[in-house]
Amino acid sequence: MKKALIIIAACILAGYLIFAAFFFESQPKSQLCSQFEVVSVDNKGQNLVDVAEIEKEITQKGLNPFGVNIKDINTYQIEQAILENKLIKTAKVFVTGDGGVRAEIINRKPVLRIINNSGESYYIDNDGEKVPLSKVFTADLPLATGAISEKFAKEELLNFAYFLSENTFWDNLIEQIVVLPNEEVKLVPRIGRQEILFGKLEGYEEKFDKLKLFYEKGLSETGWDRYSAINLKYNKQVIGTKR
Repeated sequence: MKKALIIIAACILAGYLIFAAFFFESQPKSQLCSQFEVVSVDNKGQNLVDVAEIEKEITQKGLNPFGVNIKDINTYQIEQAILENKLIKTAKVFVTGDGGVRAEIINRKPVLRIINNSGESYYIDNDGEKVPLSKVFTADLPLATGAISEKFAKEELLNFAYFLSENTFWDNLIEQIVVLPNEEVKLVPRIGRQEILFGKLEGYEEKFDKLKLFYEKGLSETGWDRYSAINLKYNKQVIGTKR
């Protein structure tokens, strides 16, 4: 019995060696990357980057995998190189089943545009990150100008911008947010020639309720251009300054 088992094991081993010899002989000695593509996913119409430019940047950095042996491609290194572009939130690079390399990127999502008194212009995205402007896409967002520190933009203006974007009436009405040196705010509406003296940003929901009531009860009778300023700074009051 023991001799029979040894013979059977030897036959199995010989069979495997013959199979392996033919199998590995038939396999290509190496596989070269047949294609490299960058694809923007989940952007909801906001393509902040040109994927062709991303491919060009990867080539300039000597990391384009096209024509490179698959086993020698460092996908992590390509991902990190793509993420050097601050308009990109995530990058996933992988080898495809047909021997190509695909990079899937997700753009950052700007919520607010800032132009401060120093002339610096940038976006704040939905993660509260400072994001440079895009060369290929201009986002239609609330614009804040004036004495704006990065901290104030991220902590105060971002929440305010979210409120505007979630309220169609105010989002359509407010054209510009002007920040004064004392961090009080003036609003510039798209309709009418008055400025809205908003004061500090705390309690903005109540202030907007007062403003809407003033629009419905006051301006509906006198007209949009009757007042040069509407002051919401004082508690439970709306003060209109006539022209």
